[in-house]
Amino acid sequence: MSFFKRLFQVGQSEAHAVIDKLEDPIKMTEQGIRDLKKDLQSSMTSLAQVKGIAIRTRKEADNNKKLAADYERKAMLLLTKIQNGEMDAQEAERLATQALSKKEEHAQEAARLSNEADEHEKMATNLQANVNKIKSTVTGYQNDLVTLKARARTAASTKKINAQLANVDTSGTVAMLEKMKAKVEEDESLAKAYGEMASVDTSVDDEIDAALGGNTTADSSAQLAALKKKMGM
Repeated sequence: MSFFKRLFQVGQSEAHAVIDKLEDPIKMTEQGIRDLKKDLQSSMTSLAQVKGIAIRTRKEADNNKKLAADYERKAMLLLTKIQNGEMDAQEAERLATQALSKKEEHAQEAARLSNEADEHEKMATNLQANVNKIKSTVTGYQNDLVTLKARARTAASTKKINAQLANVDTSGTVAMLEKMKAKVEEDESLAKAYGEMASVDTSVDDEIDAALGGNTTADSSAQLAALKKKMGM
C-alpha cells in the first residue's frame, strides 16, 4: 500500500470518527430543543393563567375596597340624616350599623384578595423568569445545533473526498506514467538514431559524387558531341 493511500485512509477514519461523534449530539440537541419547547409552551400557558388569576383577584380586591368605602359613606349619610332630623334616629342607627358591618366584610375581603393577588403576582414574576430562561436556553441550543450541523456537513464532505482519494490506485497511475516516460525516451532515441543514419548516408553519397565528378563531366561532353553529329550540326 502506497504512502498516499495510507494517508487517505487515516484521514477517512478520522472523518468517520468525527461524524460518529457529531451524529448523537445533533440528535440529542434536537430532542433537547423539542423538550424545551414543550416546557416553554407549558410554562407560558401556566404564566398566562397565573397572570389572569392575579389580574382578576386584584380587580376583585379593588372592587371590595370600593364597596367598603361606599358602605362607610352610606353609614355617614344615615348619621347625617339624624343630625338634620330627616330620619328616625333608631332606624338610622340600625341601618348605619348594618352598613358599617357590610363595610367591614368588604374591607376584610379586599385585604384577603389583595394578599392573594400579591401571591399570584409573585408567582407570575417567577414564572416569567423561568420562561425567559427557557427561551434563552432554546436560543443557545439552536445556535449550537447550527454549528454542529455545519461541522457535520464539513465532516461529511471530508469523508466523501477522502473516500474518493482512497479509492484512487496511485501505484497504478505511477506505473502508467513510468511506462509512458520510457516509451517517450525510446521514441526520442530512435528518432535520434535515424537522424544520424540519414546524415551518414548523405555524406557517403557526397564523397562518391565528388570522386566521380570529373568523369561525369567528360561523359556528358562526349554525349553532347555525339548528339550534335547525329543531328548534322
